[in-house]
Amino acid sequence: MNSPQRKTVSNADSRYLSATHEVINQPRPLENYNLYEQDSALREAVLREGAGHASEDLSRFGAWAGKADTIELGNLANANKPSFRTHDRYGHRVDEVTFHPAYHELMRVALENGLHSSPWTNPGKGAHVARAAKYYLHSQVEAAHCCPVTMTFAAIPSIQNQPDLAKLWAPKILANEYDSRNVPDDDKTSVTIGMAMTEKQGGSDVRANTTVAYPTGREGPGQAYELVGHKWFVSAPMCDAFLVLAQTTNGLSCFLMPRWRPDGSKNPWQVQQLKNKMGNVANASSEVEIRGALAWMVGEEGRGVRTIIEMVAMTRFDCMIGSAAGMRQAVAQATHHCHNRSAFGATLSDQPLMQNVLADLIIENEAALAYTMRVARAMDNQNNEHERLLARLATPVGKYWICKRTPNHAYEAMECIGGSGVMEDCIMPRLFRESPVNAIWEGSGNVQCLDTLRALQKEPETLDAFFKEAAEAKGTDSRFDQYLAQLQHDFADISDFQYRARNLVDRMALTMQGSLLLRFGDKHVADAFCASRLQSSGGMNYGNLPSGTNPAAIIKRGTPVVG
Repeated sequence: MNSPQRKTVSNADSRYLSATHEVINQPRPLENYNLYEQDSALREAVLREGAGHASEDLSRFGAWAGKADTIELGNLANANKPSFRTHDRYGHRVDEVTFHPAYHELMRVALENGLHSSPWTNPGKGAHVARAAKYYLHSQVEAAHCCPVTMTFAAIPSIQNQPDLAKLWAPKILANEYDSRNVPDDDKTSVTIGMAMTEKQGGSDVRANTTVAYPTGREGPGQAYELVGHKWFVSAPMCDAFLVLAQTTNGLSCFLMPRWRPDGSKNPWQVQQLKNKMGNVANASSEVEIRGALAWMVGEEGRGVRTIIEMVAMTRFDCMIGSAAGMRQAVAQATHHCHNRSAFGATLSDQPLMQNVLADLIIENEAALAYTMRVARAMDNQNNEHERLLARLATPVGKYWICKRTPNHAYEAMECIGGSGVMEDCIMPRLFRESPVNAIWEGSGNVQCLDTLRALQKEPETLDAFFKEAAEAKGTDSRFDQYLAQLQHDFADISDFQYRARNLVDRMALTMQGSLLLRFGDKHVADAFCASRLQSSGGMNYGNLPSGTNPAAIIKRGTPVVG
């Protein structure tokens, strides 16, 4: 039998073993640029809202946030989910969550830069504004780990309701260092704080909570109790202590529950499992059983919601920052791509239809940022009654609107990039998965609308402050004037506010954004905002800017330049 002949490769065939094509018309990765210096809207807001003194520090931080190595930390933290084990190899209950080193590095940078502490340790003009700007930069690198940073930051106002506990805990909470060890808080000089409110049967209705607090001796504020019950959603379960809501004989009360008892033994609260989330992957969230865990009452007994709501208000503000930051990162990716890629004979960002979409995305981001930073200034000036009232009402309105606008914004930016924007080696899928989180956590859209109504009922003067602030732009644009007048007219009777809440809160947000952009924003952005949001229907898809606007100027302003 003849053996098969071996086919030889001719010189002509060898050409197929070499390169088939040259890679052209593909943008370089958006990296090694300064996120602060390349963001005109952010730099302007920092100066405008009173934090110009922080510009040098923010520029330094922006350079770190844009480095390729820093961006890779975010990728690694998300590519490696936290893992959980209940017991050690000797059978001891440990309830330990393990994170990738990239997560710990991001946490270290956040805490060493005071993202959890700076307005409390260095109060004064622009303190909240400067911190918001840095948080805005940091969360563009990776948003999920910002959850424990936010909760630690937000815990201080609530804990200060109990001075004896604050004296013990505040110095460690405010320390600008990060200690990830699973050891008793007595062995640490810095700690992180979480919160545990939600239960299976109640969700946002925390007054339906069934977890019970039993006094170990004397009762009342600052006293020790043992908690028995469950929590359906506890994010960052490796925090060193948690603010927890539980029932006493006098009603729902707030408690500080550490992971370890003072004698060094493990406090008997047990993680059942980690949540399998669609987004927020780098951060662990858990279900917990509480089996007689030692805790101390914070604030007045039976007024737990009132005590913890100060923490919730701060976390809601950070949701606004985080969502606005997600918009900015989506804008940066989309504009960078379209500035460096051609199709149908021209650069994408020079084509009219794409210009309409890109400019519209930039407008949304700049409006969200302007609103957020104005609330930050109000937080810096709580001794001023107008600023206090404005912050009270503008926070739920802004949390509702900005967070709710983010998912479609992320999707539209992804579409600008096209097929490669859907690939998991690109940041866009992560931005998209992260985009609904802030809208749902810390009170979903309906909860924010109901909180707006609660503010109007308890302090009607909050609405006066809101309209007074918005009216500062009267006379600068007839479209705005008409929109404001109609909204004020529709608030003459709010007897059915709850039914109409979304419509009214939508328009409140748009009114304030329009006012801020007209007074302080770029003229092209402000004009296009009024034309597309106040004059035309705001419910249409992105890319509906009317003729007469200047998208090219808006895109030039919003596109990061990589050297």
